[in-house]
Amino acid sequence: MNILVTGGAGYIGSHTVKELLKKGFTTYVVDNLSRGHSKAVPSDILFPIDLSDKDKLYTFFKEKNIDTVIHFAAFAYIGESVDNPLIYYQNNLANTINLLEIMIKCNVNKLIFSSSCSTYGEIIGNHLITESTLQKPINPYARTKYFCEQIILDISRSYGLDYSIFRYFNAAGADDDGCTLGEDHNPEPHLIPSVLNAARKGTPVTIFGRDYPTPDGTCIRDYIHVSDIARAHVLALTSKNASRKIYNLGTGKGHSVLSIIKKCQEITDLKINILEGKRRNGDPAILIANPELVARELGWKPVSSSLDTIIRTAWEWMKRNPER
Repeated sequence: MNILVTGGAGYIGSHTVKELLKKGFTTYVVDNLSRGHSKAVPSDILFPIDLSDKDKLYTFFKEKNIDTVIHFAAFAYIGESVDNPLIYYQNNLANTINLLEIMIKCNVNKLIFSSSCSTYGEIIGNHLITESTLQKPINPYARTKYFCEQIILDISRSYGLDYSIFRYFNAAGADDDGCTLGEDHNPEPHLIPSVLNAARKGTPVTIFGRDYPTPDGTCIRDYIHVSDIARAHVLALTSKNASRKIYNLGTGKGHSVLSIIKKCQEITDLKINILEGKRRNGDPAILIANPELVARELGWKPVSSSLDTIIRTAWEWMKRNPER
């Protein structure tokens, strides 16, 4: 099995590449490095190709005899997508269409697609989100993921594409060796690394909204360790149950923004000052997964996704990589 990982130099992609290599899969990475990091993957498997360049992509598929694609490559900042939606539709949607076109031309029939819980939009009430929950994306980033899912389903019906789609909840944490892989975005849009960075630098962290319909007024999210996400992708490569399936990847437990800050203070033993800001456009109040389907069909369960482990590994990586 010759596996192409698009966006494999990014946060979730690089953790998945590490897991694939550990399991002995022949793995190649295509990443334009606009937001990924070349040091996150071995240099001999990294190819700096943009998915907009269909000629280079076609040549690569033929030369490497690719037969399976794991597609991570995408922009993933909700606020940025609201401010500049066109680059999201170009990079996330149009480039996915390019990739699918090349896959069809090269008779590549297996795709694992990185989607998002944001496609569900605003959830009314506190119930857990299942794969059959109505999708109502409320920001351009979420809409690009939703549209990609629909295109994949159409391609599957017309061309027989075998797909697995994972809707991630909030990926967090770092590789458990504490030094090689971690979350490194610029700017950093995600809560846990932002809070840890504030603790390390002694700067305040901004809470975006204190008036949500939650117990402490701040948003609640389901945080899942990035290594648990990586393991799910490897399982999907080898399980017949994953064929033409969509799965939530989460823990079934939610944590508020304030509870995250409290746990970060506890682990770092540093005081974190808080500023209160307005709500961000496109932020639902509560997103928590029901992960029963993926557990039942793939035998997947989160093993590293306790809040303590997530924050401790993220903090360890940050301390060992102070230049980030």
